[in-house]
Amino acid sequence: MKNLSAYIRDVPDFPRKGILFKDITLLIGTPDVFAESVRQMAARAAKPDAVVAIESRGFIFGAPLAQHWNVPFVPARKFGKLPGRTVRQVYSLEYGEDTLELHADALKPGWRVVVVDDLLATGGTAGATVGLVEQLGARVSTALFAVELRGLGGRERLAPTQVEALIAFDVKE
Repeated sequence: MKNLSAYIRDVPDFPRKGILFKDITLLIGTPDVFAESVRQMAARAAKPDAVVAIESRGFIFGAPLAQHWNVPFVPARKFGKLPGRTVRQVYSLEYGEDTLELHADALKPGWRVVVVDDLLATGGTAGATVGLVEQLGARVSTALFAVELRGLGGRERLAPTQVEALIAFDVKE
């Protein structure tokens, strides 16, 4: 088993001064390491009825997980990116608000869903995605992340949802 954290690069002051960005490019750009990360993520959750992946880097992990489990892949997109009827969830950011959407017919009531994204920090985007799943009558069994930034409250914000991350880094606000 490879040390996956060795494939995460720190980029200081990106996207703005004072932020230490965790870059997953090397992890997803190394085929055997990427495949191993998907295998490890799949092993951390029971087979769901669907995978809901968060735009856009969540798609990188969500699509192969949905294929692994042979279940529908459902994209959670930014407002205005999905055609047809949608459900929306507005959520807070450090600098304002944003909106995520799912197709209104993407999930069936009672389905067990795994929510997937590349990174868990404060949990705002993941929390909004959980809210979207619940609006459609489904429930989130597990929230899966490649990387978790511990100390920013994301895991706590998603409680009582089971949260799993392959790699965790301790940070201070």
